[in-house]
Amino acid sequence: MQTVVDAEGFRPNVGIVLASAAGQVLWAKRIGMDAWQFPQGGVNPGENPEQALYRELREELGLAHADVQLLGATREWLRYTLPHRYVRKGRIPRCIGQKQKWFALRLASPDSAVRFDLGEPPEFDRWRWVDYWHPLREVVAFKRAVYDAALHELEPLLKAGPVTAPVLSAECAAPAR
Repeated sequence: MQTVVDAEGFRPNVGIVLASAAGQVLWAKRIGMDAWQFPQGGVNPGENPEQALYRELREELGLAHADVQLLGATREWLRYTLPHRYVRKGRIPRCIGQKQKWFALRLASPDSAVRFDLGEPPEFDRWRWVDYWHPLREVVAFKRAVYDAALHELEPLLKAGPVTAPVLSAECAAPAR
């Protein structure tokens, strides 16, 4: 599948914040790595973000449309720039980062519906429910501002309960929109 990159060098992508009935969020471990993140994936040519959401949900978590309740999405694309060492040299078009549309979902099926064997290759090998704000403490630094913006915007949709958002340093401030 051809990678889509916009004129500014950002790859369109969807991010998935999947919540439990108790307001915790699904946190997944990348296969073969000690790196945890929310499920996410690129928007393929001809897809809109919602179509990409359901495709990625199926590929990465084994969940179908009926397994989740879609609560909403971020109003705008949120962007992050890759650190220089991760920008692939010689690739055309050149991708310098991602622009992401984030979706808030609630799991409507049992936890056992989550599985990793439908993606080729699988992206994750473990998952767990974590406190709503936990990902801000654990995600790789260059994604932190986007996670912060997405979680703050989606939190009212998820009604995560009485939570207090952490105060982030200036380097983690939400990106300008």
